[in-house]
Amino acid sequence: MTSHSASETRILRDLGDGLILRRARPADTDALAQFNCDLHSGPFPGDAHRATRDWIKDLMSGNHPAFHPRDFTIVEDTRTSAIIASLCLIPQVWSYDGVKVPVGLPELVGTREEYRKRGLVRAQFEVVHKWSAQRRHKLQAIAGIPYFYRQFGYEMPLELEGGRTGFISQAPALKKGEKEPYLLRPATEGDLPFISRVYREGMKRYLVSAVRSRAVWRWELTGRRRAAMERRELRVIETAKGERVGFLAHKAVPWLSGNAFGAEVCELKPGVSWLAVTPSLVRYLVTTGKKYAARANKELRRFSFWLGSEHPVYQVIPSLLSDKRPPYSFYIRVPDLPDFLTHIAPALERRLAESVAVGHTGELKLNFYRGGLRLVFRRGRLTQAVPWRPGGGSSAGFPDLTFLQLLFGRQSLEELCGAYPDCYASSDEADLLLEVLFPKRPSSVWTVV
Repeated sequence: MTSHSASETRILRDLGDGLILRRARPADTDALAQFNCDLHSGPFPGDAHRATRDWIKDLMSGNHPAFHPRDFTIVEDTRTSAIIASLCLIPQVWSYDGVKVPVGLPELVGTREEYRKRGLVRAQFEVVHKWSAQRRHKLQAIAGIPYFYRQFGYEMPLELEGGRTGFISQAPALKKGEKEPYLLRPATEGDLPFISRVYREGMKRYLVSAVRSRAVWRWELTGRRRAAMERRELRVIETAKGERVGFLAHKAVPWLSGNAFGAEVCELKPGVSWLAVTPSLVRYLVTTGKKYAARANKELRRFSFWLGSEHPVYQVIPSLLSDKRPPYSFYIRVPDLPDFLTHIAPALERRLAESVAVGHTGELKLNFYRGGLRLVFRRGRLTQAVPWRPGGGSSAGFPDLTFLQLLFGRQSLEELCGAYPDCYASSDEADLLLEVLFPKRPSSVWTVV
């Protein structure tokens, strides 16, 4: 038998019928890549399989800034030594209104069809939730198919992607004799500090965003295989004289684009006019998109900005971006809500300090029907966030996990009360405090995967 460390060879769980749940090890790379190609590439052409395969190989390389091969779980059929189910947990840090939050991101969840309905995904989630707790993650997040992850304690309260598209025939053209005022070039490692600063400044407009360290930016630029599914091209936006004014990121795998090509991240440094720069960005997307389309033997019809529900670009060219695509949603699991609220207390206290309830002393008793939460404020500070058994005198009610919709800015209190008859605020004071503490706000999370 090949020698491996105890942590790599230990069976996490015997699932019966010849199935075992274990950690992945580097020797599993090729089999794990093929498994994910079979499950996640679908009926796409060869480039899709290569993109998926290279993504898995990147994760299994040991070079990822936050991920290790043993962060994959594998369900193996010992009778054939085949991988029949798998998923992984990718650690990262997000920002909640300026407060850094450790997050665990389950990804690449899959089970071969003939092995489904046996609780294999549930067994793996129990393991990765335990890993996440050991790493002191405050929440878990996953992008996935509708409803499925609600079975494991997740709600869908945080916007994911979304954007706007326009026809390339409507792209603003340069006037005769006019030179392009802003140009885009490939980023270099020397640009990364600038890109990082511009990104951090831009993310201030959002409630939730990903925190990207120097190692993560280097990974994005030089760490991934060229054909990997999650690789993005980083472009620096410059004036004609070479002054850097911003950056843009777009997909690097052309087959994913269909008949549209677009930006997935786009930010300018403070003091630079979006009105002045955006037409150049559109022309870049059209020109580059046509090259990508030609390589994929397709026709480019649209340019797009996949920048979430709100972004300055949308304000500049609303008539050109005629097709609006509403955001989907991350699934979010908050295993310890009192602990999470205590962690983000600086953000809550800042909101109080900037409101008509500045210096508030009092409490909120939130009724979740099967449980509850008591928040105590003294002179504008959150002094307690503790479980509370619902009884008389609740301040507000939130059935199931609907409070997360408010917490993560997806819906306002008024919208929640309109959608759920058993969601309520019992007084003007409770209504005001909940609106102040948990305002509706857009988010933009570029996950580290």
